[in-house]
Amino acid sequence: MSTTTDAARPASLSIGALAGRSGCKRQTIRWYEEIGMLPEAARTEGGHRVYGPQHLARLEFIRHARGLGFPLDDIRTLLDLSGQPGRSCDEVHEIGARLLDAVDARMRRLAAVREELHRIVASCTTGGPAASCRILDALADHHHDGCAAQSDTGAVG
Repeated sequence: MSTTTDAARPASLSIGALAGRSGCKRQTIRWYEEIGMLPEAARTEGGHRVYGPQHLARLEFIRHARGLGFPLDDIRTLLDLSGQPGRSCDEVHEIGARLLDAVDARMRRLAAVREELHRIVASCTTGGPAASCRILDALADHHHDGCAAQSDTGAVG
């Protein structure tokens, strides 16, 4: 599940050490623990969390999956399936294929956005007044179909 060798994994880690090794913030580690994606940590007599190598491996798995764009629900399923080595990988394949389809769709939308931006930037001549700017004209043309749909936040994708 991880690229870090077992020999390089300490037997116990404070939350700060785990955060440093995993690249996750302390708050994120606590949240993953709270929502059940990370097993509950042992506690010292003083109440401080103590994490083991299995926590680090799981956080590395989660971070890698998040970096690829997997949603948390899918990561939860993948973590569950990774703990069942006898199960078929069909469900894992389905989850991966679904994400790949979503990435392909996002890339098509971004390609349309890129094409539209090239078109409007190429039509702009610098040095003139903003009132005659082709980019502003293109942005004001709400009926143009050349640009991909955007979310309510204005982000593409």
